[in-house]
Amino acid sequence: MDGKAYTPDEVAQLFQISKHTVYELIKRGELQAFKVGNKMRIEHTEIERYKDSTKAPAKKAQVEQFDTNTSLPIRLSGSHDFLVEHFVKQTSKDLQLQIQPTYIGSLEGLMMLYRGQSDIAAIHLLDPASQEYNLPFIHQLFVYESISVVRFVSREQGFIVAKGNPKGINSFNDLAGKNVQFVNRQKGAGTRFLFDSMLSKNGIDPADVNGYSTEEWNHLSTASYISRGIADVAFGIQSAASHLGLDFIPVAKEQFDLVFRFTNENKQKLTDLIHYLQSPGFKSSLTDLEGYDIRDLGTVIYQTSKQEETRC
Repeated sequence: MDGKAYTPDEVAQLFQISKHTVYELIKRGELQAFKVGNKMRIEHTEIERYKDSTKAPAKKAQVEQFDTNTSLPIRLSGSHDFLVEHFVKQTSKDLQLQIQPTYIGSLEGLMMLYRGQSDIAAIHLLDPASQEYNLPFIHQLFVYESISVVRFVSREQGFIVAKGNPKGINSFNDLAGKNVQFVNRQKGAGTRFLFDSMLSKNGIDPADVNGYSTEEWNHLSTASYISRGIADVAFGIQSAASHLGLDFIPVAKEQFDLVFRFTNENKQKLTDLIHYLQSPGFKSSLTDLEGYDIRDLGTVIYQTSKQEETRC
């Protein structure tokens, strides 16, 4: 039994959690995994270690954490992005400030911020009516809260295909072909909002897209379907295609923003983070920029009147 290696699906069943949560634990380093080819595996001993770690006295730890405000991490929820990952790592290194990310999709990330379950939301949500990113959703949700919306990057979204584009996919109409297998993003993801908007704009019924109901939770896992030959095309960011040596056909440029919600407890930390985003030091630390435009990085594009009293 000790030598058994489990798949993420099996671990999800053991703990009665979603497969996405298992991948999130692996990403955070809370659960150690290894790869066999392209398959992720978790050893039995690692599962037992993780189970033991969750049995630590929760009450005492919680009291100690809240007694020392400086130990509280900043919670970031929303869309996954490689440069967001970099931002999380760099703030720990340069500011000694811990950010705890939960990559759960733009819409759910924004709702977590609205419910007070996070401090920052990473979003790229296209409003189909106005064709404007992010602000229409923010205006509807945040009326009395103290927030600032900071431009992070602009990203290229498009078709991710195998090298040489063997199926000749260049437009949305090509997705409706019966010999083309697609892989989608989950409902609530900003990429899914954009993709569905594009299907509607081109008059394509989702039922005509093979694989429309096949969903993945981040750009890299979606693109891996193409690299493994399971699907012919995905819709995602250029950076994911580059990471896996795949071809990319650009379709649209989107705005990716960070929404900061200020409280008495996090105000100084969030102010420091915005100043850090605006610093030449952080900008110069960004090196892998294929598919990104960082010219407006750190620009405050919206803030509530309440926040204007303490302008960053």
